[in-house]
Amino acid sequence: MAVLSAVLCAVGITLAFAPLTAAVVNPWFAHSVGNATQVISVVGIGGSNAKMDVYQRGAAGWQAIAAGIPTHVGSAGLAPQAKSGYPATPMGIFTLPYAFGTAPNPGGGLKYVQVGPDHWWSGDERSPTFNTMQVCRKDQCPFNTAASENLDIPQYKHAVVMGVNTARVPGNGAAFFFHTTDGGPTEGCVAIDDDTLVQIIRWLQPGALMAIGQ
Repeated sequence: MAVLSAVLCAVGITLAFAPLTAAVVNPWFAHSVGNATQVISVVGIGGSNAKMDVYQRGAAGWQAIAAGIPTHVGSAGLAPQAKSGYPATPMGIFTLPYAFGTAPNPGGGLKYVQVGPDHWWSGDERSPTFNTMQVCRKDQCPFNTAASENLDIPQYKHAVVMGVNTARVPGNGAAFFFHTTDGGPTEGCVAIDDDTLVQIIRWLQPGALMAIGQ
C-alpha cells in the first residue's frame, strides 16, 4: 500500500439506523452535495484520527442517524489534494460508486464485487488501467503489479470505492477506499470497524456521498 494514496474506509452505525433525534440539522456539507440524500461525514480530530457522522435527508431536511464513530484516516492526516505516494486522506466530496470485499456480499443497494487473489487495484501510472480494479494472474497482468495493490487482504474484508481521482490523472493518487480497519492509520483511506461498516454498506444506495473535512 506504500505506493498508493489509498483512502476512505468504513465507519460504524446504530443497528436500526433510526434518527438519533427528531431534530433537523444543517450539516457542514449541506450546500456542497446537491440532491444527495445519504452522506457520510468524516471530520479530522487530529493526526490520523477522525470522527464519522452519518446523515439521511428526508422531506423535512437532514437528520443524523449515527454520530461520533471512531475513524482512522491517513498517517499524514488530511490534505487538500490526493497525491501519489503521500499517505494523507484527501478532503472533499466523493462518490461511493460500488463496494467490494473478500467476504460475501452483505447486501445493500450498491453493486458488490467479491474479490480474491487475482483482483488488483492498478497503481501503475503508465498504464491505461491506472486507478481501476483489474482481474488477472500476477504473472499475466498488463500493468506493473509492484506499483499496484492486491485486494485479497484482511483490511478489505469489506470496502467501498471512493470516487477520488476519477479522471485518473498520474500523480493524483489511486486506491482510495472506505474499508475495514486494522486498528491503525491508513495510507490515505478511511477505515472503521467491520461490523459498523457492514451496517453502512447495507444502508447505502446509489448516489450516496462521503464528505471529508477538518
